[in-house]
Amino acid sequence: MTEFFQMLPPDEAWLRWWPQVSHRTGVETVSATQALGRITAQAITSPSALPAFRRTSVDGYAVRAADTFGASDTLPAYLHVVGEVLMGQPASVELAKGDAALIHTGGMLPDNADAVVMIEHTQVFSGSEIEVRKPAAPGENVIQVGEDVQPGEQIVPARHRVLPQDVGALLALGLVNDIPVARRPRISLFSTGDELVSPDTPTLIPGQVRDINSSTIQMLSTLAEAEVPFHFLIPDKPENLYQALSKALPYSDMLVVTAGSSVSVRDTTAETINRLGSPGVLVHGLAVRPGKPTILAVVDGKPVIGLPGNPVSSFVQFMLFGVRAIAGLMGADQPRMVRVKARAAANVPSVAGREDYVPVRLLERDGEQWAEPAFGKSNLIFTLVGVDGLLKVPLNVTGLQEGTWAEVLLF
Repeated sequence: MTEFFQMLPPDEAWLRWWPQVSHRTGVETVSATQALGRITAQAITSPSALPAFRRTSVDGYAVRAADTFGASDTLPAYLHVVGEVLMGQPASVELAKGDAALIHTGGMLPDNADAVVMIEHTQVFSGSEIEVRKPAAPGENVIQVGEDVQPGEQIVPARHRVLPQDVGALLALGLVNDIPVARRPRISLFSTGDELVSPDTPTLIPGQVRDINSSTIQMLSTLAEAEVPFHFLIPDKPENLYQALSKALPYSDMLVVTAGSSVSVRDTTAETINRLGSPGVLVHGLAVRPGKPTILAVVDGKPVIGLPGNPVSSFVQFMLFGVRAIAGLMGADQPRMVRVKARAAANVPSVAGREDYVPVRLLERDGEQWAEPAFGKSNLIFTLVGVDGLLKVPLNVTGLQEGTWAEVLLF
């Protein structure tokens, strides 16, 4: 068994833990409109050229470029308008020398037209004749076949989180269904403690506590594109926890236990996890605040996380490790947390050899961004309410002085 509470910096803990996780979720197919936020299981390529026909990028007149050479305001070229290209239909107009056809943005060019003169550079002369006051080069204002996408060209890479614009690109090519994406990880969540009761318990007796960790972890998981189909309240009995974990493991991609990782005779989560299988607990203790007693384990290639019972500690550590694990289970690149620079609005104490994450509100002062700490005890979820992110105090400093620039991880 791994030495109890051998505290590691978060980055080192991740490198000890995650390479041992071999399990990945499977692949499923969804419609393009259901793919938003999902992780692509493979690169998606274009089945055809886009656009499939030459079209204009402006309103104007389709012309043969040579007929406009030398045109100017003082010596315009005179062209005969022989028709109009109708939107959504093949261009049936044919141009002879000196002819032009009225065309609208997105319209298909006639076969023997090779340029479009913007309508701003023309003027009606008389009847069906126009003056062209600026020459057009061959290909001017024309989008060529395949200029956006060529057949076989990659549209969306593998391991990519699908964005709204990606959905638009897929639909533009007729890729409506059967988009291959990673299946969402299934997380089984266990809240341990004799004192815990369901959040919908109307009246508490002295000593009882409503379980909120399960809900906050579930919300973080949902935002990260995971599912939490199973949640269990487990009393402080190791055999009960072992039986529950054993039954859930085959059907889960990740197990998460809250409130069972601190230094206590009754908190035996680490021993219970080791009973499940190898390699078991790899990390028990992080050089971080809040969340020092966090457990990181692997059983049968699947990740297992033991979180502290304090709501803020549980929230922060799942944000730092659980969300990354969800992405990894889907084969995705690690999520890029949004980070900004801000000045500390107050002195923030710490100790060398430990990373601190302090909830802060972001404020604007004289054109600069400041981070105002929301100091509070780690067991108060309200510390996180109304704040914008977490101010990071680096590993080997003894705190931040007021005015010091630091990194803030945004929620």
